[in-house]
Amino acid sequence: SSGINAEYGDEVRLRMGPVGICGSDVHYWQAGSIGDFIVRDPMVLGHESAGVVDAVGSGVKNLKPGDRVAVEPGVPCYTCDVCLGGRYNLCPEMKFCATPPIDGSLAQFYCHKAAFCYKLPGNVSLDEGALLEPLAVAVHACRRGKLRFGQRVLVCGAGPIGLVNLMVAKAGGAQLMITDI
Repeated sequence: SSGINAEYGDEVRLRMGPVGICGSDVHYWQAGSIGDFIVRDPMVLGHESAGVVDAVGSGVKNLKPGDRVAVEPGVPCYTCDVCLGGRYNLCPEMKFCATPPIDGSLAQFYCHKAAFCYKLPGNVSLDEGALLEPLAVAVHACRRGKLRFGQRVLVCGAGPIGLVNLMVAKAGGAQLMITDI
């Protein structure tokens, strides 16, 4: 949405910078659904993003207008057992940018919970900030795969996520091969 939600004082309005186009965005655009998530109304795509804080809600203390931030696109409920157990990324009530019915960030302005907007240091560009979400996916994948130095790794698919996984695996000392069709 483009306006600060008056009911919640914990949002920031971002003047959006770069927004990556993920495979899920393409899938929603072409097929209109992914599993149980069906596009029923017009929806803004995009969740790999960074921007500049334009306005802050009354409860926001960690950010101010002019701050450059990367966006963590998923916002959990913080009340379920999964969240309270520290694994908020698995929240069954997750509200995720560009997943129906939630609009994404491919817009001039976008409002998001301040707690999920991370201030970028001066030496990190907005372009690099927009790549932090795909990078986090790759780091998580390599951790889940228990990547070890010298291990042989095959990456299937040389799209953006495949290439970021390749870079993370290479940084971890893996022997690499990549394929694509």
